[in-house]
Amino acid sequence: MWFLPFVLPLCLYVAFTDLREMRITNQAVIALALVFLLPGLAIVPMPEYLWRLSQMAIVLGLGVMFYAAGVMGAGDAKFAAVAAPFVAPGDATLLMMIFAANLLAAVATHRLAKNTPLRAVAPHWQSWNQTGKFPMGFSLGGTLAIYLLLGTLRGAGS
Repeated sequence: MWFLPFVLPLCLYVAFTDLREMRITNQAVIALALVFLLPGLAIVPMPEYLWRLSQMAIVLGLGVMFYAAGVMGAGDAKFAAVAAPFVAPGDATLLMMIFAANLLAAVATHRLAKNTPLRAVAPHWQSWNQTGKFPMGFSLGGTLAIYLLLGTLRGAGS
């Protein structure tokens, strides 16, 4: 709940810039990391804080491997890594379900807008012209936002 007012605008910014430019900026990634690192010291108990920082390192390692394999972009890997500490360890399954549903909705929404007159609202977005690539920041940002919104509305994770 404490993180939501700071994280939500960053998630929206990441989704927007990835749709518009097919990139997640380093500034957004650094800002998201700082939102956890600084207030997190006061909000999260120290043992859990350290565990969540290890989650960041683990996800970053996996993201680098996926990037090297050509599975995901570098910005996607960095964003996923700095988003990882915001997820309670017991909520990994819930997060994967939110991500799966959100990814399907994001792809369907993007394809619908791309192939209809809705495209005229933002005709110069780079994501419209990509083949074989999808602006994952649209889904990654949405997933973190939904997860934190659900935590705020329904209670803290495990």
